[in-house]
Amino acid sequence: MAKQAFKGNEFIRKRIVDLKRKPQIVAMIVLGIAFLFYSLNLTQISNTTAKIQGSGMGLAGFSTMLFSMLSLVCFGNAFPHRKKVNIPMLVLMYAMLLIVIFADLYYGSRITAAVTRAENPIDATGNNSYISAASVIVRVHVILVILGGVVTALLPVYSKWIRSINTSIEVEGNDNMGVIGFDDEDN
Repeated sequence: MAKQAFKGNEFIRKRIVDLKRKPQIVAMIVLGIAFLFYSLNLTQISNTTAKIQGSGMGLAGFSTMLFSMLSLVCFGNAFPHRKKVNIPMLVLMYAMLLIVIFADLYYGSRITAAVTRAENPIDATGNNSYISAASVIVRVHVILVILGGVVTALLPVYSKWIRSINTSIEVEGNDNMGVIGFDDEDN
């Protein structure tokens, strides 16, 4: 496959060059979006925890927030600048992502149990619509975290593809460099 020179906006070319140097930024962005999604919707999670008061719901919400943040720190340490991948940090990051997924699934199961229980079920509509919103938030967060883990695992695959993009700029007038002559009389 022949490489063709990149023809496009200079801003886009510079971003692709940055991406070629640090392809792990794609996975970092996905994990960052997952963290931001959960933390910006924390009000619904907190209100749901206060309303349902299920066993371990507060701990599950706290664990999700804590280990989401720590997994980002581990990700940053797993891919140091211009060095080999730090495998122990990468393993620790995946362990934290598994804890986050488990905590989210547990939290979602507590919501389902409170809404569908036989005696005194909680109505998740009207004034309590934040409960159904929290259930959706937790499910979407699980999907985003899994997506972040998959994108991190596929880093060797798509980094080769990104590096194959030719971002060089063709400069006109450099074709006849051998024609340039130097005269001794100008000295």
